[in-house]
Amino acid sequence: MRTTELVSGFRQSAPYVNAHRGKTFVIMLGGEAIMQSGIRSIVNDIALLNSLGIKIVLVYGARPQINQALQQAGLEPQYHNRVRVTDDESFRLIKQVAGALQLDITARLSMSLSNTPMQGAQINVVSGNFVIAQPLGVDEGVDYFHSGKVRRIDTNGIRRQLDNNGIVLMGPIAASVTGESFNLTAEEIATQVAIRLKADKMIGFNEAGGVTDEDGQITAELMPNRAEEIMQRLAADSDACVGTVAFLNAAITACRAGVPRCHLVCYNEDGSILQELFSRDGIGTQVVTESAEKLRRAAISDIGGILDLIRPLEQQGLLVRRSREQLEMEIEHFTLIERDGLVIGCAALYPFPEDNVGEFACLAVHPDYRDADRGSILLKSVIQQARQRKYDRLFALTTRSIHWFLEQGFQLVTVDDLPSQKKQLYNYQRRSKILALDF
Repeated sequence: MRTTELVSGFRQSAPYVNAHRGKTFVIMLGGEAIMQSGIRSIVNDIALLNSLGIKIVLVYGARPQINQALQQAGLEPQYHNRVRVTDDESFRLIKQVAGALQLDITARLSMSLSNTPMQGAQINVVSGNFVIAQPLGVDEGVDYFHSGKVRRIDTNGIRRQLDNNGIVLMGPIAASVTGESFNLTAEEIATQVAIRLKADKMIGFNEAGGVTDEDGQITAELMPNRAEEIMQRLAADSDACVGTVAFLNAAITACRAGVPRCHLVCYNEDGSILQELFSRDGIGTQVVTESAEKLRRAAISDIGGILDLIRPLEQQGLLVRRSREQLEMEIEHFTLIERDGLVIGCAALYPFPEDNVGEFACLAVHPDYRDADRGSILLKSVIQQARQRKYDRLFALTTRSIHWFLEQGFQLVTVDDLPSQKKQLYNYQRRSKILALDF
């Protein structure tokens, strides 16, 4: 009977072994999971995934370990809007905790793993400055000090290590371009890495083994909108698991940005990650992507959606205000990204045929969908349209996104370089920077 179960299980897992080989998984190992006695088995299973040809980025957190260290030092953890405030004294301890965990995890992945499926295997664990951070700054008068967020990720560097069959290990501390270090959340790092690597899966752990319904049963699958409803309900419950809320938030963001599946499994059940990935039914909860997005030219019926998208940016002074009547007259110039009937991105190409140039304008992306670089998708579409019209140049005016345009290949120019018609309309009080891309 035992042999039959083994053969049956092996045959059932074979298709998944083939399907997962060569794919990229971002695994988020929260501090709660690291504290459990089953962490050895979890690490062994991660090593096993690596041996099966799966490319692994392992992001570890340290929330409970940090809080414990602060408490032992007589320091009270400080938060503002649920974000940790990391002052100098706290940061010294946080770096010690994060560094110790990195060494511990590396050691576990480097051991001979005798009496495990990985006995005798050689695993390369690689850590480095793959994530560049920037400070959160000051919010509502509260200085976050050394708390930061992701600014840039070296995806090429990560891919080189993954292609060499290494496991890339990342912690919650990242350096900035100014040589400083900042404290980030593991959830943000895992999410941004998964999005920018175009990972096939993001995987996390919690105590319950997924998201439970009102009867305490695991919900096998959630679409992002439903997952968001559950996350908001859990966030309002003081007894809810912080790690579950954080993972759901990460999974929703990742899925909406193109990561196909995000899995949440139990850190106390032996082999949970293997059962989830290599069995027909799985055992955890997965958040899966919604229907595909469409890039298309705008129509009159899209006016309302475009207005909803650009009004907040106009109120912030990031975009020049456009009336509904003006949009109706200019709608033929707009390109948009639609997702399930919702306009989540738009941009316009205004023609200046007398100078044989075009203006890239009114770029806006819905706040929930800004992590997959949809702005670049819209820009590429507008560039293609400009080239089809055989324009010599595409120019843009901006007050806040200068570096983004420079990264896209634009160059700074002066007011004198504008088409004569546009030059007459230039607002010297707004003092927009002018950038141009020559074809």
